[in-house]
Amino acid sequence: MRFILLLLLPVALYAQPVTPPAELNDVGITEKLGDTLPGDIQLVNSMGETVTVDELLSSGKPLIFTPIYYECPMLCNLILNGVTYGLRDLQWQIGDRFEVVTFSIDPAETPELARDNKESYLRLLGKPEAADGWHFMTADQQNIDRLTDALGFEFVWSDEAQEFLHGSAIMFVSPNGMITRYLYGIEYTELSLRNALFDAAEGKIGTTLERVMLFCYTFDPDSRSYVPNALNIMKVGGLLTMTFLGIFLGLLWFRKKT
Repeated sequence: MRFILLLLLPVALYAQPVTPPAELNDVGITEKLGDTLPGDIQLVNSMGETVTVDELLSSGKPLIFTPIYYECPMLCNLILNGVTYGLRDLQWQIGDRFEVVTFSIDPAETPELARDNKESYLRLLGKPEAADGWHFMTADQQNIDRLTDALGFEFVWSDEAQEFLHGSAIMFVSPNGMITRYLYGIEYTELSLRNALFDAAEGKIGTTLERVMLFCYTFDPDSRSYVPNALNIMKVGGLLTMTFLGIFLGLLWFRKKT
């Protein structure tokens, strides 16, 4: 009996409620869908040039914002790796139909560090032509606070861990600066990225066939991912059936006439 109790002790200890550190109360994501980013927020690109959010939006393309910091020991690398792998599978070219803004939440990080990271991730992406459309940025504390507050990205510095504590999410912004979608985690599939960009662009990107395919998916706020939409799939299926039936009957009618 004593041996059994000893075996069960770790299970009992594990089952005890664990109180998270108080500093984690200030970490998370507050979705601000429909809000517009302040256009006068200033960022510094990897060449040391100051760029405003309005200037980033002047391309008329949707933007993907990825808040990270370059010297993050683990999570930020996983986030950027996940974004890179998803973008690598995406047929839409960065800079052509959309742009990506990766920015540091650490005001001590420099444009040189941003440039080193840009070169590394462009190599991982395998698409050097994406350089003009993937911006690696830094900023001072005031502009970091304004941008992260506008995006709903909440983080804190931990003296004990000597690192920033933050969540894992990327944000999609329409060409007019409105926040349209959040995706969470460290893996971002090609389908999720494509759907979120399609939403952000308000139907202005993609071919007609791609738009029909994306119509078959909808964003599920519970799973925070895109899932098949049965009703829309039935609509598309019905439309295709009617189209093929019309073509078939038309061909029969034409053959009888001739």
